[in-house]
Amino acid sequence: MIARTPAPSGTSATAPRRAPGDKARRFIFLLLDKFTMMSFAGAIEPLRLANRVAGRKVYEWKLAGENGREAACSNGTAMRLDLGLDEIGRDDTVMVCGGIDVAEATTKPILNWLRREARRGAAIGGLCTGAWAVAKAGLLDGKRATIHWENQDSFLEEFEEVLLTKSVFVIDGNRMSTAGGTASIDLMLKIIAADHGEELANTVADQLIYNSIRTDQDSQRLSIPTRIGVRHPKLAQVIQRMEGHIEDPISPAKLAEEVGMSTRQLERLFRRYLNRSPKRYYMEIRLQKARNLLMQTEMSVINVALACGFASPSHFSKCYRAHYGTTPYRERGTSGAGGGGDEEHMGDLDSLDLDDFEEDDDGEA
Repeated sequence: MIARTPAPSGTSATAPRRAPGDKARRFIFLLLDKFTMMSFAGAIEPLRLANRVAGRKVYEWKLAGENGREAACSNGTAMRLDLGLDEIGRDDTVMVCGGIDVAEATTKPILNWLRREARRGAAIGGLCTGAWAVAKAGLLDGKRATIHWENQDSFLEEFEEVLLTKSVFVIDGNRMSTAGGTASIDLMLKIIAADHGEELANTVADQLIYNSIRTDQDSQRLSIPTRIGVRHPKLAQVIQRMEGHIEDPISPAKLAEEVGMSTRQLERLFRRYLNRSPKRYYMEIRLQKARNLLMQTEMSVINVALACGFASPSHFSKCYRAHYGTTPYRERGTSGAGGGGDEEHMGDLDSLDLDDFEEDDDGEA
């Protein structure tokens, strides 16, 4: 059975309204350029199966896109569209299907269309990075939402008014969002259960061979022990603290104190299980966030450095080059103008390892 979990205070975990009477509920899938096939298929297939299991058309759908002809997904497949940015019914539910390069795919006509249909009362959801487009339209301000974990850092920087969570999916009033991948299945099963009962939703799940239905209380990422392949409670606790303090790093001595061990013991723990020092591991986490921000936002290199706990752009550039083999400016494909001459000092770093910069970071931790 699909578990019914209570909604957090001030929000609604109930799926948006169903179509009145026996009328089939209609979904409009807005396919952005380079949308993700998995998220789209995970949303549309449960609807198809719901019709099959119910023995009648309880759902129908149309594919929409900016040009009204076809949309290409990230794997290169082209989907034929049913309509462009036309006016839709007030009872329709819009699902924005995003993928890679979502900022580029979210054009002004797309934003205007989303705002117009929202004003007319349409329920609107974002699948995978589709939540970015919905947020850009201002339709998630003050709402709970989620997005793929890889895009969370940039989303937080861009949309301060959105209450971002790490859930698999989120329903807040008539706004919905998923983390991507198979999370679309979980959201649609929730909607089917709300519209037509849990028995139909569970039968659809059986048809999909989907035997682990998640709720909006489930987190999208694997647990830290599973991710790192080590089940050590103190190690997991320290890593969790590191991941939660990127902008204001905590010193290894403080981290060790928090879990009741000495700095030397913490060092041995990281060396034994992760084959690196705590400082290096922490640095790698911060640099990964920096790379996400560089690739997914328009933040300046200086602001990216500050957001990831680096006191100076030059130190950030040195660490970035040592880890990724390129500078932040080259990663983004721009010149080093405004970077304080970092590029001039990069030539002698090719043979250096990230550990060479561990001591430089003491003042920032």
